[in-house]
Amino acid sequence: MTVSLGLLCGLIAPLAQAEDKVLRVAVLDDAPPMAYRDSRGNLTGFSYTIAQALCEEMKVRCQFQVTRLDYLIDDLAAGNFDIAAVGLLNTPERAEKILFSKSVYRSISLWFARPGIDPGQRGIRVSTFRGSAHERYLKAQGWDVVSAQSDGQMLEQLSAGVAQAVVVPLMTSLGLQKNPKFLQFGLTPSVLHAAELEGAASFGINPHRADLKASLDKALDAILRNGVYERINTQFLPFRVN
Repeated sequence: MTVSLGLLCGLIAPLAQAEDKVLRVAVLDDAPPMAYRDSRGNLTGFSYTIAQALCEEMKVRCQFQVTRLDYLIDDLAAGNFDIAAVGLLNTPERAEKILFSKSVYRSISLWFARPGIDPGQRGIRVSTFRGSAHERYLKAQGWDVVSAQSDGQMLEQLSAGVAQAVVVPLMTSLGLQKNPKFLQFGLTPSVLHAAELEGAASFGINPHRADLKASLDKALDAILRNGVYERINTQFLPFRVN
């Protein structure tokens, strides 16, 4: 009996250790080219593939779970995920709730509108992502904001005349500017200069898993050194982002 128990314990211990190394990673699936579904319905995109590379570098098994941006910060703060593989600006409001990895890429924000329509102009409704730093900023400026859940909803708002302008991160704009429906609106881009909407975009970390930050940052440094990051950058984006 003693031998059997010993063998059983020997089997259980490695299983428990393996289970400890499973990380719950939140991703989006409607934000091309950062994270979206391909023609077969499989998750892909820059942020998603970077997260896969980081998990491999950390030698952990990751369970990817699709979420929505407007739920993301609160779900991460509540411990529903370990990592959010979404490029998040490190704002003071977010820093009170979650932790951040080091910079995954640099971000700026773009304003899209017809020529002659300027940021902050009265009577102009601006579409931006619900739950984003952009939504918070635009509302703080007193702009008339229409929140959208996805690129597709932004297009619907523009088509219906509910919105006349759009504010999005540069990465999101790449997908929009390849969309024939978006191009039909004749909106021209310009950089929206606001300190709150530019700078390092990082992955979010569960505040109850502070131990993950060091290993995540180390893994990011590793894929930057070994060329994996650049390969992924080239695969999904038309320019260097780090």
